[in-house]
Amino acid sequence: MATQSQSQQAQAIKRISLGVDWLDYALQGGVPRGNWLLVTGEPGTGKSILTIQSAGANVNAMPVVYVSTETRFKDVVLQASQFGIDLGDAVSLADVLAGKVKDARTNLVVIDLFGLAREYRELLRAGEEEGGKRRAQSPLSMEVVISAIERAYEALGISEEGKITRDVLVIIDSLAPMWAHAPAMARLITYSLRQRLYRSNVTVIMTNQFAPTTGETFGFGAEHIADAIIHMWMEEPEARKGIERWLIIKKARLTNHYRRALRYEIEPGRGLVLLEPSIEELKSS
Repeated sequence: MATQSQSQQAQAIKRISLGVDWLDYALQGGVPRGNWLLVTGEPGTGKSILTIQSAGANVNAMPVVYVSTETRFKDVVLQASQFGIDLGDAVSLADVLAGKVKDARTNLVVIDLFGLAREYRELLRAGEEEGGKRRAQSPLSMEVVISAIERAYEALGISEEGKITRDVLVIIDSLAPMWAHAPAMARLITYSLRQRLYRSNVTVIMTNQFAPTTGETFGFGAEHIADAIIHMWMEEPEARKGIERWLIIKKARLTNHYRRALRYEIEPGRGLVLLEPSIEELKSS
């Protein structure tokens, strides 16, 4: 049970909603502004759904940059609609770079595989003009992802001389493809990512794959740049003869978070729904 002083301190911190009320309760109102949240879990646990819910919850309040390293822009929008999530007038970075969007009057830019491929070609072209220097190894390399995010900042009109002029939410779903070619480099890549993107007014939500066979996230190092970690898993489907999903907040800076596992389900039109404990029990903890 939090003391009155702790509650007052928690209220003084500006927080970013995850779009899931019960998860916000478990984090004293959401993710502290400027923090980096890492969501880990095996396929099927709802990591991408959580990030889409987070985007939908904030798109009317602040600019959102959504990086999807595994799906297309249309798939992100379609999945959002299946869970009743309104992404507003979202645009894809690929369309912005292709000149199809002249005036991006939106709070949400989605960077998908096509956007990353276009930015990769732009970086290669720039490298050739600089004497053949290669600036990126693949469309999914860290250099391309960061450059694409900076392009999205420009499209949103929130970048001036390298400074971010407004609070912004950056979502990266997922980190794993960025070091798939060299897992041993994961820690260096994630540290470089944080160094390049960190700003006190930039809040970041990242996902990463978790391998049940090893009990570790793919690519050692992502946990070390995270201010908070939410881990999602399934309870032995073969033994249970069904799917039972759980999550736990493993750490959260600036937050006296809920410390027990939370059981949830994924429901069409609603997204992540808490099964136990009850909302009332969670609020009173």
